[in-house]
Amino acid sequence: MNEIIEHKLSLLPDLPGCYLMKDRQGTIIYVGKAKILKNRVRSYFTGSHDAKTQRLVGEIENFEYIVTSSDIEALILELNLIKQYDPKYNIMLKDDKTYPYLKITAERHPKLIVTRQLKKDKGKYFGPYPNATAAHETKKLLDRLYPYRKCHKLPDRVCLYFHLGQCLAPCVKDIPHETYKEMVDDISRFLNGGYKTVKKELTEKMSAAAENLEFERAKEYRDQIANIEAVMEKQTMMMNDFTDRDVFGYAVDKGWMCVQVFFVRQGKLIERDVSLFPLYQDPEEEMLTFIGQFYGKSGHLLPKEILLPEGVNHELVQQLLKVNVLIPQRGKKKDLLKLSMKNAEISLREKFQLIEKQEQRTIGACEDLGIAMNIATPLRIEAFDNSHTGGVDPVSAMVSFVDGKPNRKDYRKYKTKTAAAHDDYGAMREVIRRRYTRVLKEDLPLPDLIIIDGGKGQMEIAREVIEDELGLSIPIAGLAKDDKHQTAQLLYGCPIEVVPLKRTSEAFYLLQRIQDEVHRFVITFHRQRRDSQSMMSALDGLPGVGPKRKKQLLQHFGSMKKIKEASTEQLKEAGLPIKVAESVHLYFTKEK
Repeated sequence: MNEIIEHKLSLLPDLPGCYLMKDRQGTIIYVGKAKILKNRVRSYFTGSHDAKTQRLVGEIENFEYIVTSSDIEALILELNLIKQYDPKYNIMLKDDKTYPYLKITAERHPKLIVTRQLKKDKGKYFGPYPNATAAHETKKLLDRLYPYRKCHKLPDRVCLYFHLGQCLAPCVKDIPHETYKEMVDDISRFLNGGYKTVKKELTEKMSAAAENLEFERAKEYRDQIANIEAVMEKQTMMMNDFTDRDVFGYAVDKGWMCVQVFFVRQGKLIERDVSLFPLYQDPEEEMLTFIGQFYGKSGHLLPKEILLPEGVNHELVQQLLKVNVLIPQRGKKKDLLKLSMKNAEISLREKFQLIEKQEQRTIGACEDLGIAMNIATPLRIEAFDNSHTGGVDPVSAMVSFVDGKPNRKDYRKYKTKTAAAHDDYGAMREVIRRRYTRVLKEDLPLPDLIIIDGGKGQMEIAREVIEDELGLSIPIAGLAKDDKHQTAQLLYGCPIEVVPLKRTSEAFYLLQRIQDEVHRFVITFHRQRRDSQSMMSALDGLPGVGPKRKKQLLQHFGSMKKIKEASTEQLKEAGLPIKVAESVHLYFTKEK
């Protein structure tokens, strides 16, 4: 503990609230909530922790806290702070875990669509469905049963759906609002378990049609009944009350947590959601945060009822979500909860070895690298490389690794501006200066380690810019290659020396991945630039086409082949004046 933390711990109140842990750069790395701030925050700095929590605590250089008047306020504030700061140690459920839903739109002429986006509009949503096929099968069945609008844009005449009796033709008829309301209510009832009533009505109609010798009509009813059975009755009933409910189960082991959510719709278990993440506070508290994000950021549709295991504050969840929340004690609901807990245990057990291996390759490798170099664990690493062809088209690039994994959103490409064509040192000086001047100007996170793909000379250039010009203190390492162009040595220190690393160590493999990635990135950029320049020069001599129009043509057609094959009209569509388009077309026609 540093003096700032020690002093602040003595001032913590016996009140509920949220705390924000910060690293040495002032970045918020973890947000938590507590019933009693004094006890919870102090617990991080006392007693023993697993390696994962020690890593978090080891990065904490300061903290802030916000007092709230109740536990529910603390939970809501925590969810908002996580959303605002996206701390790297918090659970952050991703938006890409989406499921298909059926939606009845709230338009003047409503239609039924399959969607994965839940919006706060007036549409009615049903689901989730286990997969897109199940959602589309159900939609197809409803398309045949109910004559709602099928087209995206109303045409000016009736279509085939009208002649099949599957559309009311709002394109040419004035359909009363009441008709749509009745239809929407029928579809809602159908999707909420009322399909059995529809099936019974169709069976009666089929029998009546057969008695009246209307065999074609009877066959249509029979097919509709068969479709209902195939689509809506595929699974065994789990509950007999048709209530839509989500069932949350969890398991905890070795500092990791797995949460399984069972989606029960119309009494059937149709799908499950599995999430696995590190645990930094009590499991019951983490569950509250998880559930808040599950229906917030991830946008899952709220069911009529939520089942939770013992120990989780169901009253708090009920306050937060405004739905019925239960902790079942017996019966089928209790059995379903046990099943979700059991599945969470199995998932955690099966995936734990993989997680440990991944941790060893990434964060573990960063820790080993820091120990070998005698520096703080370099969790954020930025690496640089240059590329050119005989001094032509010189470019540079930077890749970023965070926690031992590529952080592609922070990758950067550079076209050198001031350095001479053959001056690798000048290019490195320019790019390092541009990168970290911008980092300081925009208050971006500084790296824990800078890696230069090069030797002592390039390292010294980077050091002059970082330390002498910008006044920063960031470790700078170099990577030397062998005669086979493979990663061979890590250079560091003052004076610069080889850092002994086993070639079979995870730290060495991490350096290989970084060096390969920055080399791949800069070479790809160089090739793109060279190809672009080559195509631009191939357009030299075209009548009426200067640098701006060259770029315009390449952006529009994408290749020289397409430009050469383009007609006068197509060249005109690309933005060339008619006379220039005619001249260009004639130029390439003569060339053939």
